[in-house]
Amino acid sequence: MVSYTVDLTNTENKAFSAYTVSQQEWIDNVTHDRCRIAINAVCKICVDKCLETGTPIPNSREEMVDLAFAEGWVVPLADVPPPPTE
Repeated sequence: MVSYTVDLTNTENKAFSAYTVSQQEWIDNVTHDRCRIAINAVCKICVDKCLETGTPIPNSREEMVDLAFAEGWVVPLADVPPPPTE
C-alpha cells in the first residue's frame, strides 16, 4: 500500500471546514473515486488490447491493470514526453 500526505495551510483548512464536516473523509473519498475512474479506464484499454491481440483477458481488475502496464498499453503520465514546442 502507498500512503500520501496532504498539507493544508491554516487558512485552507479553516475555509475547507466551512464546506465539509470531515476534511480527511472528503480527501479520502475524492481520491478513491478518482482511482476508481482510472482503474475503469485502464481496464477498458486492457480488454480492448487483449481482444485486438488475442491475449487472454485477466480475471480481475488488479490483473488487468498489471497487464496493461506490463505490456506498455498504459504508462505513467510522468513518463510521457511533453509535446515539442515551436
